[in-house]
Amino acid sequence: MKNWILIFAVACSFNYATRGQVQSGPMVGYSEMREVLLWVQTKQAAKVKFMYWEEGNSAQKMSTDEVLTNKNTAFVARLIADQVQPSKKYDYELWLDGKKVSISYPLRFQSQVLWQWRSDPPNFKFAFGSCAFVNDPPYDRPSAYGGEYDIFTTIAAQKPDFMIWGGDNTYLREPDWNTRTGILYRNTHTRSLPEMQPLLGSTHHYAIWDDHDFGPNDSDRGFSLKNMTSEAFRLFWGNPNYIFEGACTGTFEWGDAQFFLLDDRWFKAPNDRNDDRTYFGKAQLQWLIDALIFSKANFKFVVTGGQIVNAASLFENYAIFADERAHLLQRIADEKIPGVIFLSGDRHHTVLHRLNRFGTYPLYDFTVSPLTSGPASPNAKEKTTDTFVEGTLTENKRNFGTFEITGPAKERVLKVGIFDAKGNPQWTREIKASDLK
Repeated sequence: MKNWILIFAVACSFNYATRGQVQSGPMVGYSEMREVLLWVQTKQAAKVKFMYWEEGNSAQKMSTDEVLTNKNTAFVARLIADQVQPSKKYDYELWLDGKKVSISYPLRFQSQVLWQWRSDPPNFKFAFGSCAFVNDPPYDRPSAYGGEYDIFTTIAAQKPDFMIWGGDNTYLREPDWNTRTGILYRNTHTRSLPEMQPLLGSTHHYAIWDDHDFGPNDSDRGFSLKNMTSEAFRLFWGNPNYIFEGACTGTFEWGDAQFFLLDDRWFKAPNDRNDDRTYFGKAQLQWLIDALIFSKANFKFVVTGGQIVNAASLFENYAIFADERAHLLQRIADEKIPGVIFLSGDRHHTVLHRLNRFGTYPLYDFTVSPLTSGPASPNAKEKTTDTFVEGTLTENKRNFGTFEITGPAKERVLKVGIFDAKGNPQWTREIKASDLK
């Protein structure tokens, strides 16, 4: 009997690798109709592949390519599941060095729905938040700044189809931002947070950056190592495309919504520069206007780190770059672009700003912050601006948002819910697609 137990134990050791060989992930990146990005980081060099199968059909497994992770790229593997079909849900598993990794929580992904010319758009839900500080005592300032990491468990419980990270997704510290070693270390440390792992494994993820994952506080295009932080961003996130070399600018669609991921750092002039008051920059603004005009989406979400609609010229709000802000808002009006909604972060409080416009629909800016960083309150001046919406301020509390789009094609409705770290509702708003025209 003992011999059979020994044989069984040895056999199992050949079939399963331990979770301890995984540094962070797996994570599900972008989803399209014909492919999905899968991501993982190992602790040392390992042969990595993913096996996946349509939900309920584990007898017919498919495989990604197999790659060898290496130190130069922080032992990260980015692999494409390229045998998926539209409108399907899949389970998947991670294999290291020829052994399946035993993971205690579900690993799932989905391909996007082929609905055009066939049915109403699919109902879907996404999560949004910004500012995720993970404490690291040897390198932190004297007082702990991060906390309530169980917010990621709370987000996962909402079962969003995907999540958009609105910048400051990791916080580079003084020992980090002047070396590639420090930059890769900081991204690795944040991504390895245990509470984050189940959310990474079954929810698709998209991201922009803001100053803290780009460089030092309030950093701009003058930051000397921005090429290295750009490399790290593209290594650790799974966006489907990048419009400009270096910048995190990109776009993706989900159902009848399109998301325009903007970069408020790569082209940005220093805050104190007197001339060339550039925030997004001419090329990025031109691309954005063209892409918004081309888009047929009912909801066009413009995602950026800093607040756009807030009229208070404070901190790093777009209002301190008044001429460029006026140009963008005027172009949206002149081109009669329907469906535009802004999503922003940075401010360590959550609030809705609304810009009423003569003869057309109002522009909304949902600021959602922070996830795990230290919460704060807005400046008193901001509460008296014409754009501030009463009843939507969540301050001194970590929180996140869910955005759910439902209904028949001609009656689509966006429902926004703000929740604290424990999942307690803070406030809700509804916007009809028909009211954004």
